[in-house]
Amino acid sequence: MKGDGEVGGGSEASGRYSEPGYLDLPLRAFLGLLADDQPAPAGGAAAALGIALAASLCAMAARLSRRQLPEAAELAAEATRLADMVAPLAQADAEAYRAVIAARSRPTGAPAGTGAPAEPGAPAATDDDQRRRRLAAALSDAADVPMRVAEIGAQVAVLAARLAAHGHPNLHGDAITAALLAEAGARSACALVRINLSAAESDERLARVARLLAAMPPPGAAP
Repeated sequence: MKGDGEVGGGSEASGRYSEPGYLDLPLRAFLGLLADDQPAPAGGAAAALGIALAASLCAMAARLSRRQLPEAAELAAEATRLADMVAPLAQADAEAYRAVIAARSRPTGAPAGTGAPAEPGAPAATDDDQRRRRLAAALSDAADVPMRVAEIGAQVAVLAARLAAHGHPNLHGDAITAALLAEAGARSACALVRINLSAAESDERLARVARLLAAMPPPGAAP
């Protein structure tokens, strides 16, 4: 999410769907997308890819720690599995946020469209009411992706800390880098969940975020 500032036109933003997936782009091309004046990809995509980098570092560190860790092969496989899970969430986050933009962009007073009939005697929903409901639903959906990113990031951080403590000593710095990247990505994703659910105080995902954050070490603490 790049914030609620100027949002590009719908046709220009939706044109991104026809482009190659983020994971198929050269790194320089993806960085260009991240830096341009469109609202997505943004923070959620950056958090997901940061955690994917961390998981990949863990896989490397585990594979090179066979003498130190009898379970190195299993740790490498787990790190690879987590990287494969979180990397595609960069694309998913951008697409979910585009749905939020679309819900915000629908002009006030536009036709409400079809839907379930109102209960007998209930006042008809106004266009603005339906717009607010659409926006709330889009924000709720948009919170799902960073929630998954945060939970995977927490798992990667634990794995990285284990490798930093018990893996090959020559890879200690790589494991610490992985731990800090994973923690930063998880914290960032937690912040995005809270932003998207700021109008839904009873949503159970807010409690999950609180538990994740409570289990993390103080920000910036190296393993």
